[in-house]
Formats: sequence, structure tokens, C-alpha cells
Amino acid sequence: PEKATILETPGSGVALFDYDNDGWLDIYLLNGSTLAALKGREPAPRAMLLRNNHDGTFTDVTAKAGVANERWGFGVAVGDYDNDGWPDIYVSNYGKNRLYHNNHDGTFTDVAEKAGVSLGSWSTGPTWGDYDRDGLLDLFVPGYVQFDADHPPVAGQAGIPLSACQYRGVNFSMCGPRGLPGETNHLFHNNGDGTFTDVSQKAGVANSQRFYGLASVFVDADDDGWVDLAVANDSVPRYLYRNLHDGTFEDVSYLSGFALTNEGLAQASMGIAVGDYNRDGKVDFLITTFSDDYKTLYRNDGGNNFSDVTFRAGLGGPTIPFLGWGAGFLDFDNDGLPDIFVANGHVYPSVDQRDWGTTWAQRPQLFRNLDGTKFQEVPPATGSGLADVIPARGAAFGDLFNDGHIDVVLNNMDSPPTLLRNVVKNSNHWITFKLVGGAKSPRDAIGAQIFLTSGGARQRGDVFSGGSYASSSDLRLHFGLGAATKVEKVEIHWPSGKREEIVVPGVDRILTVVEGQGVVEK
Repeated sequence: PEKATILETPGSGVALFDYDNDGWLDIYLLNGSTLAALKGREPAPRAMLLRNNHDGTFTDVTAKAGVANERWGFGVAVGDYDNDGWPDIYVSNYGKNRLYHNNHDGTFTDVAEKAGVSLGSWSTGPTWGDYDRDGLLDLFVPGYVQFDADHPPVAGQAGIPLSACQYRGVNFSMCGPRGLPGETNHLFHNNGDGTFTDVSQKAGVANSQRFYGLASVFVDADDDGWVDLAVANDSVPRYLYRNLHDGTFEDVSYLSGFALTNEGLAQASMGIAVGDYNRDGKVDFLITTFSDDYKTLYRNDGGNNFSDVTFRAGLGGPTIPFLGWGAGFLDFDNDGLPDIFVANGHVYPSVDQRDWGTTWAQRPQLFRNLDGTKFQEVPPATGSGLADVIPARGAAFGDLFNDGHIDVVLNNMDSPPTLLRNVVKNSNHWITFKLVGGAKSPRDAIGAQIFLTSGGARQRGDVFSGGSYASSSDLRLHFGLGAATKVEKVEIHWPSGKREEIVVPGVDRILTVVEGQGVVEK
């Protein structure tokens, strides 16, 4: 059905994480809602937690776990905020948000009110990261639009321009985000006692311009050992905040080249992928955008300078017809080069009735990294997951079957979710690391980096929470090794600032590494 309001449009995220610490990734799917359910006239929607049974099947444990949410869910980020070794879940909603504390027994308790992070407006894709390096994960929550469900925006009324409710010159009942008031962003500092303090204004990340945030990620973009903050904003420039090491951030969005495209245009940014695609040791970004626009690849040139290399990399033309949401860098064929996956789907169902060269449901796209500079789209073979035409939104990435291949879970609009199992057959090797932080790092090592040298190439992996579109992927770091059967060097940069070289006992395995102790038995 046509979407009457913008609330019904962005859709929900998905998280892949091991909630019960059994070594296997579980799946948490958020769910949207309806205006009738918001007013109590229909049953509330349920999020879903699916426990991995280790045999290719999953069991719905939502009720027992107590994570049904039953609100209009948008974003999810997983992080162990109290450093007890068990992953907790932050859920962004329209309305009050949830912080599900992991009780270590398969159940969760919502402590958002007590912790001071419930908010109550419209929140989107959150991210956990230790911005002040005190060893505790802090929380960033972007806001989208100020939306009153009792009085949805109408074209030409209450100062809403007609253009805010048009696409390609055609009038739609859905208005926004342009022309609507934006919501504020929030940075919550972890006090270490189960509570958080809102430091958005002091830190300089409150979004005084009222841009429309959809996705965010804490990652060290300038390699100074402190996580920076990237935010994807819809229809307006993007944010890149540089960490100044004193509890504040400098807005380097324009200075860095990250805010706009090569042509100096703002895009409708939906999602952020993070990875080092050219293996130069610096973290790069891919931004997903609206249809009739390319999905932008930013090469990190160092010193807070980013270059839009989309067309040079071969990603311009193939991405223009699609409307992208969730995305990630993942080495799907284990050749040692990070590839790109993008989940696609339109926001206007009625595009199917028009000759606009686009559709409501769209197939996802996988781009193979050829040589660290160029990408080539993997053809959507009939019967494969890449040929699935779906209105996708959230996307999360991880090795669901512990077989050394990265899989994808998509959360779709008005349709069941999609699990894309990686069935690539080749003889390439791989290695995966689960990092456990020490006393001065977050326990789940969010913010850590691994630099791995194998077969003459040096790869970088970052542990981050959030990103994609409103989703949270496996915190374990996976590296394809190609034909190499040994790893020459592994250097870990821990969030505490400590650097550690570890010896790897072999390949084609999942290793647990504890800060200061090296590889330990699971």
C-alpha cells in the first residue's frame, strides 16, 4: 500500500550478535508499526529474537527474552555498556527508546528510563563507542523528523511547502523529510553506574542545524587512537565529527569532503559502510543514497581528507537506479579484498505503476573488489539471493554458520526478512577474531582495530557497533586470506591505546583474543 506518512517509510534495522554467549550469532529483527497501533486500535508489533540452533535453524525466543519492543522500531545497536561480558541492546523507536540489559540467563530487562536514555521523539540508527577512552561505551542516537502522529504533515498546511510532498513533480500524501522540522541528536556519556548523561551540547554533536539523521557510526577515521563520529543524513549534508580528545568534537564535515559529493551536492544518505577497501590502512566509507543518485565511495586520503572516487571505482552507473539502505564491506569470497553489499528498496510503492525506470521492490547488489581500486557487480544469478527482488531496509553482516563465510540478513518493508547464506565455493582461507578488551578498554573491544599481514598484503578491520542502515553487525572481525595458509603478522590496536602483536596458531578458525593475553581457548 502507498505510504501515507513519512513515519511508514524508512523501515527497521536488524542486529547479528551472540546474546547467550554460546559462540553462535543470533538474529534480532525490529518491526515497524501502524498509526492505528500507535493509538491502541490495533495490536502492537513485535520485534523478534531468533536463537541460533547451530544446525542452520533458528528458534523464536522473543517472549522468554523479553525483547518484543512493541513500539515502532527503527534502529538497533549492540554493545556491552556495563562491561559484564554480555551484549546489551539499544533500540531506537518512534516514541520511547529501549535499553535492554542482558541478564546472563537468556532474558533482558529494559533499563532505558533508569539509565536516562529513553528520549521519546523519533530516533534512528544508533552507535556505541568509547569517545573519551575511559573504558566505558558511550551512546550516540541520531534523530530524524519531529513528527506528530495525531497531526501528520499535509502539503500546503502549517507552513509545509507543496514541494515537500512531491517526487518527480508528482504529488504524494507522504511529506518530507525536506520541509519538516528535524529532530536533535543525542550523545550519552556512560557514567559507569548504569546511568548516562546527555552531553550532546557540550560535545558539539547536538545537530543544531536540525539535519535528518538515519545512521551513525563511531570509528577512528584519522588514526589518532580516538573514535570519530560519522552520521548519514537524509536529503542534507552528512556529518563527520573529529574527536578532539577533550570530550568535544570538531565538525569537519565540509573540510574533509565527507558532507557533499564531488559536484558539491547533498545526497539523501540512508546508510554507512565502514572498511578499508584499498588496503592502505585507513578506513573508507560507502554511503547509500536515493534512487537517481549514485552510492558514494569515499576514499580516506589521511589527515581528515576524503575523496569521492565512486565513478573511478566503477560504482557510479550500476548504483544510480537503486534506492540503497543497509550496506557493508565484507570479503564474501575470502580473497583478502573487502567487497561491498547494498540492500535496496524504494519508498513509493506506486513507482511500479510509472515509467520511471525504478521499482518498489529491488534486488540487493554485491560488488566484487577486483584489485583494491575497482569494483565489479556480481551478476544476480537466477535462483540466487542476489536475484531476490525485495523492498529491503536494514542489513547486518556476519558468519551465522561459523563456516568462515560472511552471511547477510535483511529486514524488509511489508515482507518477511531475508537470510542470504554465503555459498561461495573456493579454496580460499580465512580467519576470524573475537576480541575481548582488558581493564581499560570496553569489554567487547568496540573501537579496536586489527592490522593483519598475510600473503604480502596488509588488511585492516575495525570493531564497530551500528552503521549500515540502523543495524548492528557481528563484532567479530573476519579476514579472507586468499591462497595464503599462514598469517605473518597480527597487530591489535586496543581501545585503551595499548598495541599488541599476537601469534596466530593457524588459519580457517575463529580465535578469541584477550587484551594482554593473546589468543586464549574459547
